[in-house]
Amino acid sequence: MTVTAWAAVAVFLGAYALIATERVHRVAAALGGAGVMLLLHATHAGAAFFSQSSGIDWNVIFLLLGMMIIVGVLKQTGVFEFLAIWAAKRARGRPFRLLALLVLITASASALLDNVTTVLLIAPVTFLVCERLALPVAPFLIAEAMASNIGGTATLIGDPPNIIIASRGGLTFNDFLVHLAPLIVVLMAVFIGLCRWLFRRSFRYDPELAAEVMALNEREAIADRRLLWQSLAVLALVLAAFVLHPVLHYEPSVVALLGAGVLVAATKVTTEEAISEVEWPTLVFFAGLFVMVGSLVETGVIRQVSDAAAAATHGQLGLTTMVLLWASAGLSAVVDNIPYVATMSPIVADLVQANGGGEHAQVLWWALALGTDLGGNATAVGAAANVVVVGIAARNGTPISFWQFTRYGLVVTLVTVAVSTPYLWLRYLT
Repeated sequence: MTVTAWAAVAVFLGAYALIATERVHRVAAALGGAGVMLLLHATHAGAAFFSQSSGIDWNVIFLLLGMMIIVGVLKQTGVFEFLAIWAAKRARGRPFRLLALLVLITASASALLDNVTTVLLIAPVTFLVCERLALPVAPFLIAEAMASNIGGTATLIGDPPNIIIASRGGLTFNDFLVHLAPLIVVLMAVFIGLCRWLFRRSFRYDPELAAEVMALNEREAIADRRLLWQSLAVLALVLAAFVLHPVLHYEPSVVALLGAGVLVAATKVTTEEAISEVEWPTLVFFAGLFVMVGSLVETGVIRQVSDAAAAATHGQLGLTTMVLLWASAGLSAVVDNIPYVATMSPIVADLVQANGGGEHAQVLWWALALGTDLGGNATAVGAAANVVVVGIAARNGTPISFWQFTRYGLVVTLVTVAVSTPYLWLRYLT
């Protein structure tokens, strides 16, 4: 590697260490790291701001912005209080039942939406229901972020890396359902079992609070029915446009911004009220992180790591699959999985063709998808949903530290990737 590449690695590791140790605010660390990358010419303005492979992913930024505005308007209707009471009553106030219900809702929604949108919608409900039952909110938010990453793996639109993989590999929505959805059902069952063990100290049942919740009428929580129906209509159109992306060809970011604009223009909500719930620090953190990771792409660091992993397999399909699965999981834990997949997909396309290009060789695409999507659970910055959840928690006065998230995430990632290993081997390699 060049001197600039080594310098970029040093800057990235330094910024990552600051984020992990929380010696400085994560936004300051990300912006500082991005600035140093530009000073070192590890990247440049054209690449940082306009490149699709190594720049700020404005689709992610504006998707978040649009959905945050929509969620902010929805919050004023009381619908999240309604859902919180409904979920608590369904679980009869039992903390583990409640967590399992919220996790299943999150995973199911993430299969049809992107995982960031899902956690933006479910987080307000989680805060309210945990407040009602006097439960610590952090374990619930962490579990939901992980469930969104696992559930999103099942479909083409559930996780952004899957869209890139589908485009490069010529894969369809149904391909993902057939090849990955059965495994995701198993992984969700395993994950709920892990939650029972990992968060066992947080499941404090209070019979009096549970009885109070059971006596509530969730319909009384709705504060503005007209605004609720207007908001739900816009949200339904936005979600439908997400699902119909292969037909409509509108990027999710465009759909989210259009939906937010229509909602603000067509209702009595003021612009100030609409943007009051936007997580600006989270958006800025994403921008800085994209520039830092993009610098590793620009200097060739990520490609060299990927090439080394591919060369180590000596053309053996089984070994290549296993290395790709575990290496992708490891790298996705520390770098954003979107630029990683953008870098790896041409290499995987070549490997698929080298192994005959048929359905048998497509196991490499499934290994890449599983490794990147599941590996994102390992750390607080491994996936977009994780970053958003941590930002929401901080905004609401219940901060989740890097290591608080990561000590659970590492266990979940190791177990889910380990379960995926025999699935790929037995279904495609024997």
